[in-house]
Amino acid sequence: MARRRDLFELSFEHKRQAPLSAARFRHRLYGYLGFALLVIAVALSIGMLGYHFIEGMRWIDAFLNAAMILGGMGPVSELKTDLGKLFAGCYALFAGLVFLAAAGLIFGPLVHRLLHRFHFAEDDSAAGE
Repeated sequence: MARRRDLFELSFEHKRQAPLSAARFRHRLYGYLGFALLVIAVALSIGMLGYHFIEGMRWIDAFLNAAMILGGMGPVSELKTDLGKLFAGCYALFAGLVFLAAAGLIFGPLVHRLLHRFHFAEDDSAAGE
């Protein structure tokens, strides 16, 4: 049962605990990366649905516009309706937050490992004095 819990547990260890092994850290990193990709896929789907149903774009055009806004590049197609323009503005604000959240999910484990190794080494040297 402990193995199953490790598979889904993504929480960080306390600074007094030893850093994870390289294999377990890679497992954690892949878990966070997978979750970030899931968040991006959901956000992309929201944009595609909005552009398709509100603005009446074809699916491929809706994908292109949603992906470009989510990637920070801006819309490609000209919007025709006021509701579509309102959606695009709200989606752009939402996409900015998704970008920050995804970056935090991807870089969080890396930064934690760096800081954890620094503090763990500091605690070891203080205990040896």
